[in-house]
Amino acid sequence: MTRVAAIDCGTNSIRLLVADADPESGELVDLERRMTIVRLGQGVDRTGRLAPEALQRTFAACREYAAVIKELGAERLRFVATSASRDAENRDEFVRGVMDILGVEPEVISGDQEAEFSFTGATKELLGRDDLAKPFLVVDIGGGSTEFVVGDDHVRAARSVDIGCVRMTERHLVRDGAVVDPPGPEEIAAVRADIEAALDLAERTVPLREAHTLVGLAGSVTTLSAIAQDLPAYDSTAIHHSRIPYERVREITEGLLRSTHAERAAIPSMHPGRVDVIAAGALVLLAIMERIGAAEVVVSEHDILDGIAWSVA
Repeated sequence: MTRVAAIDCGTNSIRLLVADADPESGELVDLERRMTIVRLGQGVDRTGRLAPEALQRTFAACREYAAVIKELGAERLRFVATSASRDAENRDEFVRGVMDILGVEPEVISGDQEAEFSFTGATKELLGRDDLAKPFLVVDIGGGSTEFVVGDDHVRAARSVDIGCVRMTERHLVRDGAVVDPPGPEEIAAVRADIEAALDLAERTVPLREAHTLVGLAGSVTTLSAIAQDLPAYDSTAIHHSRIPYERVREITEGLLRSTHAERAAIPSMHPGRVDVIAAGALVLLAIMERIGAAEVVVSEHDILDGIAWSVA
């Protein structure tokens, strides 16, 4: 077993996994899994730059994670940075800060690399299941982008497009500096139009409709599962490999779009950092399910972070 650490720094959150990996048996044993909402991508769609306060929040989380990695004695660390830091003009400032704290350079990976890691992390446990037909469509709905990957045992096609819960919220659901609560038909239609255009783009290279099993990843999808199950608190064990029927996804999405900030914040399983962006994330998932005619989505807690850990091992 090799003790490895993986960090996934996205537009909305930064996450850490420290695990013991055995490549021969395919076993990945979690020692520590953490998530911190840092909103690194705050305003990046508008300004093209990482905001100073967003960088400071991210660096504070990195210092916390550095202490955990040292305490658990991970032998190797890989830090992967996704959409927000890939797009920003001042990403060198971000790279220097991470290197000072963690001693490794963050890899600002391409959308296609991101998709490969997501697919590996999400499907490694599902490959032997008789109740899930191949090929899989793995959908990773992030803050700034969404990755689409179709594959069987290996990736056949992948594409990253710029629709994510933070990007869609900031682009269409903010007025006078505040999130519209609740959004009107025009705002919702604008989000839908962006999502549909992005799905058209994804379908040019990824055969979305050929998939037999839809696997959904990341915070928007896992939060929808928690809501669908009416969990009294966020419970990874109950969420991992749960299934949400299309009709339930539609009901929850419509409810979130009608709700106020206070009503969303009162949902027991809702992370405070997702309150303002969950409706847009749910709308992305709903549009995908409608596009491919999916009867349900299989929810995975294992995603790009697990894929990064496997790449280190």
